[in-house]
Amino acid sequence: MAACLGPLSEMRTIRTVLEELDEQNQPTRPETPDSNPNSTASTSTSIMVMRHKVERIFPVYARGGLSPRSDPVGFSGSVVGDSIWDAVRLEAKAEAENEPILSSFLYASILSHDCLERALGFIIANRLQNNTLLETQLMDIFCDVLVQNRGIKRALRMDLQAFKERDPSCLSYCSALLYLKGYHSLQTHRVAHALWNQGRKVLALALQSRVSEVFGVDIHPAAKIGEGILLDHGTGLVIGETAVIGDRVSLMQGVTLGGSGKETGDRHPKVGEGALIGASVIVLGNIKIGEGAMIASGSLVLKDVPQHSMAAGIPAKVIGYVKEEVPSLTMKHDASKDFFEHVAIGYEGRSNGEDAA
Repeated sequence: MAACLGPLSEMRTIRTVLEELDEQNQPTRPETPDSNPNSTASTSTSIMVMRHKVERIFPVYARGGLSPRSDPVGFSGSVVGDSIWDAVRLEAKAEAENEPILSSFLYASILSHDCLERALGFIIANRLQNNTLLETQLMDIFCDVLVQNRGIKRALRMDLQAFKERDPSCLSYCSALLYLKGYHSLQTHRVAHALWNQGRKVLALALQSRVSEVFGVDIHPAAKIGEGILLDHGTGLVIGETAVIGDRVSLMQGVTLGGSGKETGDRHPKVGEGALIGASVIVLGNIKIGEGAMIASGSLVLKDVPQHSMAAGIPAKVIGYVKEEVPSLTMKHDASKDFFEHVAIGYEGRSNGEDAA
């Protein structure tokens, strides 16, 4: 915990910070005969209003400074000019004002931390902890990996943006960070994958087990997953050991990327960039889902699916092609009649060799 939040001696109450602001504001007023006589009273009034507002919003977890990102590059490991983190903090402050009952929760989860990585580590540690795997232990693990790994720092922000932009029920970056188990499962996997690559396989498997128990999401820590990923809902998702998922892929609930037997080695699916895999889709074996492909809900995929194609059925067959849209970004599962008429004509042309280039 100390590694993530700093020593207790450095923690200050909001009241202490505001008193320091009082002292800092004193010498900044010009000492001239023409000074506004009401300036002192005006400053004191502003400080009192700020003090009342802060203590009202943060009645319990009143610790840390008002400028938690004073060291954006050094110890904190935060990102300079981090627009995602800035948006998360602004949303959390607004939500704390609108729902005072959540103010302590929001302060402890987001506003008391100096960067997105530490806030995320705190949140998922609290969700995954149990009697034998303590919150402080988990937070140390998460903070150590999240803050130090540049690839994960980028990916977790791309993922957060994907959840916000592609899930119509996601109200804000803040709500995705706090409440969406698909996002929590994905970021825990990123930590577990880093640990797996470091040779800490037992710890990585322990995290996989906890995520499976708590969230109902089972991702082997050796699986390779790109950035800008959406795990919508997440419940029932299974991703096998040698599976590979490209960037900007969207996976709905109940998807299985599994093996087809007892063989060892490379035995799981490879999903190309920009693919959309619908709810309860089962993809078995070392097969390829092409870039920009769309798999209809409930399908069983046993063979390769070409790029920018739509596959459906048990077993799945290609029913059309999509050239201009990236399915994972549009999230359009309910193709219209016009779409099916269009792709049927296109598919017929391909079958007759008319589209051959």
